Amino acid sequence: MLVSIISVNFNQPGVTIDFLKSIKDQGSVERIEVILVDNGSTENHREAFLATFPELIYIRSEKNLGFAGGNNLGIQVAKGEYILCLNNDTEITTNLIDTLVSELEIHPEAGMISPLILYFEDPQVIQYAGFTEMNFLTGRNKTIGYKEFDTGQYDSDSRETGYCHGAAMMCRRADLEEIGLMAEQFFLYYEELDWCERFKKAGKKIWFTGRTRIYHKESMSVGKESSIKTYFMTRNRLLFIRRNTSYSNTVLFCFFYVFLACPKQILVYLKNGRKDLVKWVVKGLAWNFVNKSNSTKLGYKL
Repeated sequence: MLVSIISVNFNQPGVTIDFLKSIKDQGSVERIEVILVDNGSTENHREAFLATFPELIYIRSEKNLGFAGGNNLGIQVAKGEYILCLNNDTEITTNLIDTLVSELEIHPEAGMISPLILYFEDPQVIQYAGFTEMNFLTGRNKTIGYKEFDTGQYDSDSRETGYCHGAAMMCRRADLEEIGLMAEQFFLYYEELDWCERFKKAGKKIWFTGRTRIYHKESMSVGKESSIKTYFMTRNRLLFIRRNTSYSNTVLFCFFYVFLACPKQILVYLKNGRKDLVKWVVKGLAWNFVNKSNSTKLGYKL
């Protein structure tokens, strides 16, 4: 059995080297292949990556393909029976791979699984212990365990959950033959939620296990408040609803989003002195009204 670990680097060579070291430190790499997609980075750090992890399969894309596109590029060359997508700003623990594989073997009804995720900077604090189901009228759900102190309360959990977390998610290669790859029109944010919905529609459950964990250096890629995050979070929340709910639900959501949620967010930005972000809310919203759901136009200049 071979497990393919796929990660994407975008201008974070130091973070990526730490990620590769965390895999190397776990011991034998005979049952895994590690694929790194260098996703439009301004500099090529191939030699530094290979010096850290000589077995690495390195793929360079001259164009930034986004989170989904970068991972898809890696998945297409992966040979493993199991596919494990990991953010490059994570560090893994000893039993991660074996536990995730074991959980999928024990639960054949599960199509995708994520582990417990803790904050790297404060490893006693939980970032993710599962998600609730989405409220399709508001486009919101909740993160289970968010900001709780880790006292072992999820260590024995193995259960169905609403969605996997994009920082760490494993699936079977065989399922992808039916379900397909991530939708690349999202580019950044919501693509893993959309992917989970497609797994559900194919009759698979989304799974969480607290029996293994990773540590996540959250927000190192784009920052907590930035134009790119504001734009794609606004844009893709509506795109997700358009792709995964009925026409009538989409209409109801649009009324809520256009006349309540987005104006509220704009007021928050104005109150916090972030007038620069207001236009990205408007642009993200407007994109959906001039582009079909399968559009590859980003509406944002990288």
